[in-house]
Amino acid sequence: MSRLPEDYIAAEHRLGAHNYKPIDVVIEKGEGVWLTDVEGKRYLDCLAAYSAVNQGHCHPRILKAMTDQAARLTLTSRAFRNDQLAGFYEDLARLTGAHKILPMNSGAEAVESAVKAVRKWGYEVRGVPENKAEIIVCANNFHGRTLGIVGFSTDPTARTGFGPFAPGFRVVPFGDARAFEDAITDNTVAFLAEPIQGEAGILIPPAGYFATVRELCTRHGITLILDEIQTGLGRTGKLLAEEHEGIEADVTLVGKALSGGFYPVSAVLSNSEVLGVLNPGEHGSTFGGNPLACAVARMALKVLVEEGMMENAETQGARFRTGLSAIRSNAVREVRGRGLMIAVELHEDAGGARAVCESLREEGVLAKDTHDHTIRIAPPLVITADEVDWALERFDKVLTRLG
Repeated sequence: MSRLPEDYIAAEHRLGAHNYKPIDVVIEKGEGVWLTDVEGKRYLDCLAAYSAVNQGHCHPRILKAMTDQAARLTLTSRAFRNDQLAGFYEDLARLTGAHKILPMNSGAEAVESAVKAVRKWGYEVRGVPENKAEIIVCANNFHGRTLGIVGFSTDPTARTGFGPFAPGFRVVPFGDARAFEDAITDNTVAFLAEPIQGEAGILIPPAGYFATVRELCTRHGITLILDEIQTGLGRTGKLLAEEHEGIEADVTLVGKALSGGFYPVSAVLSNSEVLGVLNPGEHGSTFGGNPLACAVARMALKVLVEEGMMENAETQGARFRTGLSAIRSNAVREVRGRGLMIAVELHEDAGGARAVCESLREEGVLAKDTHDHTIRIAPPLVITADEVDWALERFDKVLTRLG
């Protein structure tokens, strides 16, 4: 006997920790940009698992790579070598220009790994006094959920009740290069930022901001760390969002779409100087760099490039933003974004973004609210013009009802 959606929801509520408040749809199948629920209703996915499925749900080439590798070898740990890791390094380095790569699993692990490495670099290379290293971060950042990361978050929901937190972080406003410069001290070893703040509502810094930040980091001997876990791998219409600013980070963090949504895979991409400070036994991961993860990631990168997904993100993102901007609704305050990383910000009296997302669900579109008044739109990069237009019809219907 098949279960009703409310049965699944009740079981989650009864047995699961209540640390999420999902839209009440129970998905059982995905293909490309489309999701199907347990009752057979189809939805156009405008979240892409927070950009983890840039390549589309259940991409057949990635699926084959995963099942083929799973039948051969899944895990050895890094106690031994495997035949997929070298190829993973080579493919990622060829694509991004990285000189050293540290494979991990989740995005948060990549962030924590970068923090550890850059602190050690500060002590051993820069000569910062032991335990005095400082990292500058941005207000409204989102870099993950581990204790170290929420310690430098400015979101009360992420922080409250989880202290005490580790010291060594200074917070400055995002997009304010002067504030960043003023926060630099002799102990500053790194600046960690998202090129576009995703969880904060797709916030794009002023033109020239990162060019100035890059120059300041170079001048003061500071490592520039860009968290491209959401923005990277095609989401903004470029391989990395830093390309829009014409800069190159010293350390780049990637994850999510690195596996096309099949498996947790992340990586720290660096110059040799920063990751070169790590010696055997000082950092590691049982699953990081495992052969299954490497095989999946190699194919995920391959299809991203060979199937023109970055170019499609730029083209369809422009189409989506133009269509959203043309909707005549007094509820809409602003449409912004790059590539297929888009936000519709509503006026505060519009009733909230959550209600709009619920209405979109009824129309067959799945999007996600953030910060009360912003709708995030980030479909898989395989979306077609016809599918963009189909979604726009639903957005128009829902938003114009608001007035």
